[in-house]
Amino acid sequence: MSKHPQPPLSAFDKTLLQGALRDALKKLDPRTLWRNPVMFCVEIASAITLVTFIMSLTGANQEPAWFTGTVSLWLWLTVLFSTFAEALAEGRGKARAASLRKSRTDVTAKLVTSLELNSPFTTVGASQLHKGELILVEAGETIAGDGDVVAGAALVNEAAVTGESAPVIREAGGDRSAVTGGTTVIANAIIVRITANPGETFLDRMIGLIEGAQRRKTPNEVALEVLLIALTVVFLLVCANISPLSIYSVKAAGQGSPVSLTILVALFVCLAPTTIAALLPAIGIAGMDRLFQKNVIALSGRAIEAAGDVNVLLLDKTGTITHGNREAVAFVPVGGHTQQELAEAALLASLADGTPEGRSVLVLAKEKYGLSRETPTAAEVVEFSAETRLSG
Repeated sequence: MSKHPQPPLSAFDKTLLQGALRDALKKLDPRTLWRNPVMFCVEIASAITLVTFIMSLTGANQEPAWFTGTVSLWLWLTVLFSTFAEALAEGRGKARAASLRKSRTDVTAKLVTSLELNSPFTTVGASQLHKGELILVEAGETIAGDGDVVAGAALVNEAAVTGESAPVIREAGGDRSAVTGGTTVIANAIIVRITANPGETFLDRMIGLIEGAQRRKTPNEVALEVLLIALTVVFLLVCANISPLSIYSVKAAGQGSPVSLTILVALFVCLAPTTIAALLPAIGIAGMDRLFQKNVIALSGRAIEAAGDVNVLLLDKTGTITHGNREAVAFVPVGGHTQQELAEAALLASLADGTPEGRSVLVLAKEKYGLSRETPTAAEVVEFSAETRLSG
């Protein structure tokens, strides 16, 4: 889980709307729409009225063309509304996956052939790395793929993947050599041996999980779907029986005309629970998308329903419920020393500390006590690094 959720996408984003409209038209395919039986019946009804409208234009049907055309238009808009609402909700999740994929492809790697940190390198894209290859990652660069540190030691910021704001030490040998693609080296340089082929990294699996998330229905949704199908069958039988009754009544009375097929279709669509059937898939996907905004992937409808009842979520991960990286906010002296003395000592110890915590000490000492951030003359500076593990 990422500590910094991605900003929510606007429902009226132009690119998102265009993609949703294309997907909505693709979802009109009966092979796809049959999974929603109610809207599948409405699509069949729309096709029937479209044929009737064409017959009215050619004179093969006595019904006014404007009437059959209007009914057909509204029915097609009903089906399109259903597919568009579902496609729009799906598009938001796909946009997030595309954003993750873009961040994956934008990362470059320094490909090396030896374990020397100063060896020559060749710049390649992260998607071109294969298992067993060696890459050099220096301070301020992003690790291009999952792997193991085989040379050097470095401070790595894994907040983008784990939510942990404090940097961790990754070094060759031992049980702290594994690194994850997408994390950033803060200090020092390391050589990483790639352990995953393209498409198999942690980030790739995360993207695939988002794109392939198939939400399982809750028992309430299953029951509602059964009810909708039952009501649709009942209304379909009712409308089917109206036609022979209308023909019999006309013949018995000797006047009038039977109810037309267009009117029967329109009546069926008015009776069928089309609105609920149209919005039910979109509501479920929208629930998944709301969790996506918090960087939570939900694969169960029950999980989404449970999330709706959650007011406070506490996770035992440093940095998840705190504000970004750790910062110094006060100097608390001990042993009879003053705050001024402590501030001066902390300033000198943090002059060569390039981590966010070290820089915050410098800022606090300057703003609260007016201390200079210049290095004293005749002083030897010890750089803060994963090797020394101290500064001063």
